[in-house]
Amino acid sequence: MTSRRIAYQGEPGANSHIVAKQHYPDWESVPCASFEDVFAAVTGGDAELAMIPIDNSIAGRVADIHHFLPTSGLHIIAEHFLRIQFSLLGVRGATLETIRTVHSHVHALGQCRKIIKQHGLTTVISGDTAGAAREIADAGDPSQAAISPPLAAEIYGLDVLATDIEDEEHNTTRFVVLSREPLQAAAGNGPTVTSFVFNVRNLPAALYKALGGFATNGVNMTKLESYMVGGEFAATQFLAEVDGHPHDAPLARALEELAFFTTDVTILGVYPADPFRSRTH
Repeated sequence: MTSRRIAYQGEPGANSHIVAKQHYPDWESVPCASFEDVFAAVTGGDAELAMIPIDNSIAGRVADIHHFLPTSGLHIIAEHFLRIQFSLLGVRGATLETIRTVHSHVHALGQCRKIIKQHGLTTVISGDTAGAAREIADAGDPSQAAISPPLAAEIYGLDVLATDIEDEEHNTTRFVVLSREPLQAAAGNGPTVTSFVFNVRNLPAALYKALGGFATNGVNMTKLESYMVGGEFAATQFLAEVDGHPHDAPLARALEELAFFTTDVTILGVYPADPFRSRTH
């Protein structure tokens, strides 16, 4: 039997670690230094699955991921949404009065501007939010604080100086689970998302015509993003996500129509829609 391992980018206590523990509590979570290392862990067989952030409600898309996905040979088999919560952490004995600097990932610092301004803190950029917690634990300096997920306080033995410090309550990250095996959700078994990439033919109005089939067949497209490929400034590759299963008649017809105006269509995954989607509509 294979060891059940799920890889994520970041250090123990990162948001990717939190969401992996939530949904795969019996699996071993494997930290990786970079997204490339995460993809390599799954393609090379060191882990069965990867937990990867793909979009954030404030910061937008996680850029690197969209470039790795189409060529990775991996498949999206699930999605999970995580409400992002940050705490202000300090070493034992530190207080809001003793701290002078705050360490975190650049996005986290940008998402917690109010508390930084309120306490007049100097920001220090770290590689990731959990790594910032480790850095200040190692330093042992009561003038240094970190903005990190709550789990990091537990892992690195830090005091929580303030909780829920993010500026926006709706700060949510969407994660996808990647596998070497193309495990597709069964048709007719609840709301489904289909993710795919395509290249349009070099023809006038090709994109407009390619997407027409989704409109005429009543298929809801929830994402459409373009990419430069091969160093060319003409954006010819697109990543799209739609509601529905390829075996559903409307989506089957739309994909058939798409094929007329594209050079190739690659399905990245067919997976259950996270219940979070229905709560936010």
